[in-house]
Formats: sequence, structure tokens, C-alpha cells
Amino acid sequence: MSVRYFVPADTTAIAVGADDVAQALAAALETRGEYGRIVRNGSRGAFWLEPLLEIEQHGRRVGFGPLSAAEVDAIVALPPEAREQHPLFLGDVEALPWFAAQRRLTFARAGLGDPLSLDDYLLRRGFDALERALEMAPEEIVQAIDDSGLRGRGGAAFPAGIKWRTVMDTPAGQKYIVCNADEGDSGTFADRLLLEADPYQLLEGMAIAGLAVGADTGYIYLRSEYPRAREVLRVALAKAEAAGYLGSNLAGSQRSFRIHLRIGAGAYICGEETALLESLEGRRGMVRAKPPLPAHQGLFGRPTLVHNVLTLAAATTVIADGAQAYAALGEGRSRGTLSVQLAGNVRRGGLVEVPFGVTLRQLLEDFGGGTRSGRPLRAVQAGGPLGAYLPESLWDTPLDYEALAAVGGMLGHGGLVLFDDSVDMARQARFAMAFCTEESCGKCTPCRIGAVRGTELLDRVIAREAPHSELALLEELCDTMEQASLCAMGGMTPAPVRSALAHFPEDFA
Repeated sequence: MSVRYFVPADTTAIAVGADDVAQALAAALETRGEYGRIVRNGSRGAFWLEPLLEIEQHGRRVGFGPLSAAEVDAIVALPPEAREQHPLFLGDVEALPWFAAQRRLTFARAGLGDPLSLDDYLLRRGFDALERALEMAPEEIVQAIDDSGLRGRGGAAFPAGIKWRTVMDTPAGQKYIVCNADEGDSGTFADRLLLEADPYQLLEGMAIAGLAVGADTGYIYLRSEYPRAREVLRVALAKAEAAGYLGSNLAGSQRSFRIHLRIGAGAYICGEETALLESLEGRRGMVRAKPPLPAHQGLFGRPTLVHNVLTLAAATTVIADGAQAYAALGEGRSRGTLSVQLAGNVRRGGLVEVPFGVTLRQLLEDFGGGTRSGRPLRAVQAGGPLGAYLPESLWDTPLDYEALAAVGGMLGHGGLVLFDDSVDMARQARFAMAFCTEESCGKCTPCRIGAVRGTELLDRVIAREAPHSELALLEELCDTMEQASLCAMGGMTPAPVRSALAHFPEDFA
């Protein structure tokens, strides 16, 4: 009877010992003279269970974790009927409450098989959306994206359909699709997880976008800190083109779409779309003034559709299942599913995909399980290093773009960073200013100089050397940065500072 063993090759899984588990597994099978196929799958995103080992036999797939390499031999020695007796036995991983309460669309395939196997991807409806898109007119594809309510899964949450239509309607002999995979927000890893667990989904989404707007060339701008994702994408691109799902004869349609992989140089500002385009063109990553918008004049001065990984991946679901099925999920103007990343001081960290509208408290308690330290949870930063710090009084806020904005927060890329009651919120406010100082592109004065002066002010406040009037000066500085900065880097840096001052004033006393 064929047995398959699954050990994730995801960056996080490897960081906590998955390679050691895989090596121990291979040694245990060889020692016992047993045959078993070891599959280095992508992670399911339950990082609190990594390293995770799953065994598929007799039509049943069960998991063990988190485990160490030393525990592998004993697990392999167990007959199938005795596996449940092992203290690390999890049973069917997908049946665990942590997974059963989710609604996985974008991450439906994550962790199920070999991420580089085209057969695995095709077995799970891979490229169904592309085949369907090839039978649709560009206007029909764009209308489906519009009707679905899909919005950019990055910071601004701009309606995707408007972007697609603008690029489609802008006349040009050459257009581009650019995937922003420069995922740099603290506490975020959804892009990386998808790239390492289901890379063909992104390639399919980019090809669909190309068909819709009239582009035959795409670029993936990947952050340099993701070497595993780089290797996975390199192989996936080659395999997809060899199989005819990219290239000059797209799925036998005589239509062309090619994707090029480019690596960033470690600049956070290149997560901003115009700075990214500057970097792609070989220049220093600095923000461009708008207008013109990239949809009109983007890469090399041509109409360019810029989206992040999750947005392009979600487009495959919209086309495969239909716009109405996607729009049926969510709340208000936030449709479909949200990929939340639980990080920081959290007991059950990882990626959770749920429909928009779930409350922050549900995610923190039902999925996160509280803090890893066991101390009371005090604050949550939503939306990356430029997002607000939210106190317990706001945790019943639904997670949708408008609801969070109404309480002074933002959803951004879906990252949630948890802090227990030992955190010093004045120092967290300083971190926001210091982060801007480090990562500013330097093009505009409010960001370049304002963040430096803000850090100095907060240093005096923390050292108890500043009079109370210095806090008023800090508020004025925040006003200037918000209203006069060229892009969101400087314009949003005051958000975490102001939220800390408003909700945790005792830390500034």
C-alpha cells in the first residue's frame, strides 16, 4: 500500500526544523526498509503546528505536530491503527477547529500537495479560470472583476475592477501587468505563503489580467528577503511556460503572455507602486508624483496594472467560480475573503482566511488563542508598521475596510501584531517614527525631516525630559506629515503614534 509523507518546505516551517524532520523521516524509512514517498508540500499556514508531518495511507491523511526530528522514528514505527495514541496526533488537520472555522478560497490548495507539481495544481481546478477567461471577451473579464467587488488586498483597498477597466480603456501598443510581491509590512507573510505553497495560482491570475487589459508581458517584483519564494517562482515559471500555460501560445490559444521575475534590493518604500516601478526601470526606488497614474503611464511610460500577490490570485477564484459567488461573501463594500496573518505575541500564529466582517476579537481569541506569554493581551497593531494600535475597547470592530477606518484603524495587508500587557506603547510610537526615518525614500521634506524630528521628540518624552508642550508639538508635526507628505509612507506614519497617544496616554505620562 502506497504511503505518502508530507513535510512542508515553507520558509517558516524550515525555520523551526522542517528540514531536520524530513531528513529524519528519510532515515527512518530507509532503516526500516519501508517504502514511502516524501512530499515537500507548502505550509497550510498553521505555523503554531510547525514542523507538521502528515501521513496519507488507506485513503486517510492524518497529522502530527509540532514535532522534532527526534520524534519521527517513533511515529513511523506506529501501525496505522495505533497512531491516535501518540501525544502529537492531530487527526485530519483540516477538521481541526482552527481550520474548520475558516473559509479558504485563495489558500484552498495551500499545503495539500507539491507546490511545483503541475499535475497537483490541475487536479485541484488549476488553470480552470484561465481556460474560462480565454473564452471571454476582455470586457466580460473586467466586468466580472468589477461585479465581484474585489478590492486591492494591499493598503489602499482600491476597487480592482476600476483599475482593470482604466488600463483596458487606455490605448497603447504595449501594456504591462506588474505583481507587487515586495511584502514588507511587519507581521505579514500571506504573499510569501502563497508563493511558496501555490505559485501557479499567481501566474494564472497574471495571465488572466493580461487577457483582460491587453497586456502580453508581466513582471513579478519579489523582495530580496524571500530566497525560498524566489527559487519556487523560478521553477514554476519555467514549468508553466514549458507546459504552454505561459508563453507565445497561451493554453493553445495563439495568444501570448510572458512573466519575468525581478528581485528588489531591500527597500520598504518599493512596496509603494510608483517607487516599485522606478526600481523595475533600474532607478533608485523613489515615489513618483501622481498624476499620471500607473494605469495611464506606468512601467516604461506604458499603461500598467499593478496589484499585489493576493489580489491577482483572488482573480482566479472570481473567474472560475463567478463574480456572484465571490460577492456573496463579506460585508458592506468589503467582498470575498480576507487573509489575516496573526503574528507577534500570539499563541496560535499563522494565516487565517475568513469572509470580511469577522470581528477582531474573534480572530484574536478564537484563532489566535491569546498571547504566547500567557499574559493579558493589551494592544493589537492592524495594517503593518504604519497601522494604528487598537485597545481592547475596539476589538469588537468588524474586520472590513470601512469599519476599521471609522475607528481610526486600517486593514492594509491583513497583518495583526499582538502585544501583551508588558508592552511600552511610548516606545512602540517611537518605533513607528524611527521606522519612517530608516525607510523613507527622502523625496519629500515632511517624511524625510518630519520622521527624524518626531523620533527626537519621542526620545525626550520617553526620557521624561520633555515638557507637556512637547506632545502638542508632536501633534502639529503629525498634522504636517499627514497633510503634506507625497505618499502614504509619511502620510500614515502618524497613525500609530496618534493611536498610542489616544488609547494609552498613561505610557506618555
